[in-house]
Amino acid sequence: MNQRSSRNGSRRTIARAVLVVGVGCASALAVMAQPALQGSAVLIAGLRACRALTASTERSACYDAKVDALLGALDSGDVRLVDREQIRKTKRQLFGITMPDIDILNGDGKDEEEISGLFETTIASGRQTGPATWRFTTAEGAVWEINNPPRKIAPIAAGDKAVFKKASLGYYFIRINGQLGVKGRRVS
Repeated sequence: MNQRSSRNGSRRTIARAVLVVGVGCASALAVMAQPALQGSAVLIAGLRACRALTASTERSACYDAKVDALLGALDSGDVRLVDREQIRKTKRQLFGITMPDIDILNGDGKDEEEISGLFETTIASGRQTGPATWRFTTAEGAVWEINNPPRKIAPIAAGDKAVFKKASLGYYFIRINGQLGVKGRRVS
């Protein structure tokens, strides 16, 4: 009896293994049957290659094909166009958060904030959270905290202007309404 149940268990294990391998092969075949996704760089390179064609009919046909491919990728959501203002807004919202190096968010040196290394914004709200701690929210929705500010610092209020400059170890020098700069960090 013991030997018989051992054989049945082995058969079930082999049947499961065959099923798993079969499903894996079917999935691989389905993926291979799909057309290859073209990235935005490939699509743009194709458009640029059309410029080199001298015959107007070939050039026109090339542009038509490449534009159709690009528009298809846009319509399907495989490729997205992002304008400079959207990138600027996203960078402002993410300011102060350590992010991986994302190519689309890398600057091209054309924005004034990138050139100066300073980030300027307006404070939406501010409050003292302890005897030596202030928290404030910027217009972009970021929450910042200042610990142990100097005694001379004026209360932080909505509408105040804040200028940030990167310090070290995730901290920033924060100057509010032109007052003495204090060290702070983004908390959310």
